Amino acid sequence: MSNDNVKTPEQEQPELTAEEISEQRQIRREKLQELREMGRDPFVQETYNVTAHSKDIKDNYDALEDQEVAIAGRIMSKRIMGKAAFFDVQDKQGRIQCYVKRDDIGAEEYKVFKTYDIGDLVGLKGIVFKTKTDEISIHVHELTLQAKSLQVLPDKWSGLVDTDLRYRQRYVDLIVNSDVRDTFLKRAKVVSTIRRVLEDDYGFLEVETPVLQTIAGGANARPFNTHHNALDFDLHLRISLELPLKRLIVGGLDRVYELGKVFRNEGMDKNHSPEFTSMECYMAYGNQEDMMDLMEQIVYKCAMEVNGSPIISYEGKTFDVTPPWNKIDMTESVIKVTGIPFDKIDDDAEARERAIAYGMDAEEVNNWTRGKIIAEMFDEYCEDIPGLLDGPVFLTGHPVEVSPLAKKDPKDPRITRRFEAYINGWELSNAFSELNDPIDQYERFAEQQRELDLGLDDEAHPMDMDFVNALEVGMPPTGGLGIGVDRLVMLLTDSSTIRDVQLFPVMKPLGKGSGSEEKAERKLDLSKVKVEPLFEEFVDFDTFSKSDFRVVKVLACEEVPKSKKLLKFTLNDGSGQTRTILSGIKETYSAEELVGKTLVAITNLPPRKMMGLESCGMLLSAICDYDGEEILNLLMLDDSIPAGAKLY
Repeated sequence: MSNDNVKTPEQEQPELTAEEISEQRQIRREKLQELREMGRDPFVQETYNVTAHSKDIKDNYDALEDQEVAIAGRIMSKRIMGKAAFFDVQDKQGRIQCYVKRDDIGAEEYKVFKTYDIGDLVGLKGIVFKTKTDEISIHVHELTLQAKSLQVLPDKWSGLVDTDLRYRQRYVDLIVNSDVRDTFLKRAKVVSTIRRVLEDDYGFLEVETPVLQTIAGGANARPFNTHHNALDFDLHLRISLELPLKRLIVGGLDRVYELGKVFRNEGMDKNHSPEFTSMECYMAYGNQEDMMDLMEQIVYKCAMEVNGSPIISYEGKTFDVTPPWNKIDMTESVIKVTGIPFDKIDDDAEARERAIAYGMDAEEVNNWTRGKIIAEMFDEYCEDIPGLLDGPVFLTGHPVEVSPLAKKDPKDPRITRRFEAYINGWELSNAFSELNDPIDQYERFAEQQRELDLGLDDEAHPMDMDFVNALEVGMPPTGGLGIGVDRLVMLLTDSSTIRDVQLFPVMKPLGKGSGSEEKAERKLDLSKVKVEPLFEEFVDFDTFSKSDFRVVKVLACEEVPKSKKLLKFTLNDGSGQTRTILSGIKETYSAEELVGKTLVAITNLPPRKMMGLESCGMLLSAICDYDGEEILNLLMLDDSIPAGAKLY
């Protein structure tokens, strides 16, 4: 029983054209009809008694050799050799080779087997053995079709590589890409490990709180809004798990946590998704240091469970998450980088003057307090310093103005008892010694509400009088911790985007009425098009030739917070360094639909600040007036044109 003459994968399954795939789908339907006419409808099957799985058989071959096993799974390859055949079956643990002979199952059954397609689901019984090439296999003596696949799977040797299609058809992605399946098995381990650490090591109780809320609180973020028809009032999808969990602390459930979905109606990039998984926990009589210890233990034990080591490898960099982790202070970092002695500055006016002199946008800074300025300058000048937030590291010393739910530091009431945990420059968690003073909490909410009402910050925290009332009932000193589960899984699985670790990421619908498809289908009455007059003055050729027009690829695109127009592009311009350009086209395009596109940019314009962000160049769009409406089309090129190609 040798498979030495088996065809190579390339010989066995050539890539099919679109027309051939359509034809193959029709053939599969005809095969199904023939099976039904023979009384062999596979879809009447309800169950199959599985006694073993592929990996278990291989791991325990010595005990299972010459023993009968029953497995079920999907046919992933098939090699017919006259009166015998080899085929691979994939189950939940992986793949195993199977061998079947006409004489063993009967001529009629073998004839039917030969009509089975890649993707069909089968159940089989057989004897475990090794081939002449020492491959552990199953010698089949009973075979039944459990379900007929009417679709043609992607070429199993190259896999499903189209990223957009992989996310939209995750069920196919999981079948043909074993590394994707492995990522989600690891994700499951991360989630179970988080629960085990919280419950077994620290005594937390898992609870569930409402997804629909009248006040979207617990974070500074834009919510998704909906309406309750029966009761006729508006609701929000939760942006955080925090405030309901703290109410439970007030009620006497001293250690509670929730692991669930959170929704934020904001931009999308490789680290951000509008729907993500968060874990938040609250410990009565705990503080910031207790939360640091808990964060360290969760990440350390997840790394050990998933990869068997405290060393995380991500895109060529390594991070040792063995406790204890380093700590840095926000104000000290800003002082070190900018030279502005904020530790000696208490006056808001002086803080504004020094920040503007350093280069911050005057129009924005004039609305900010000293604490807000420190936080913004850290984001602007410190976050991207190589190595500063590679971590693992705890960032501490957040100003009161940007921490409405954290307890003030008794040693310095200008800052709070708060930390953010960073690895690879990513914020993985946010934690506080929680504010439990109801008067202080009311005053901070009131200031946040003022900023919201004046339009100074559309993500400011709204007033929540019921939560203030809960604090008036009395909340014990409490430590709180929130972890972004998706980002933690990204790090532990070396996944490049958050979508790679979400089974069903948010995607714009395909077809008419969605995004660029709708733009492409729009028919214009050219008689209603008005264009600006052409320039009458000539520009000399030497001046024009100094403009550097380059082809750029969109690596990431996200909405700029607090801006109604701006999108922030991270671009590959062919130089080997990423380029950031801001463009005011959010009303025309969503950030999601532009990721991966090939565009044109002027790359030698001087940098300029927009909403506190530095834009290095300009993307080219075509604009005209159509019946009193401005139409904007971002110039997009064929994806085969390489980044950095120069336009003449």
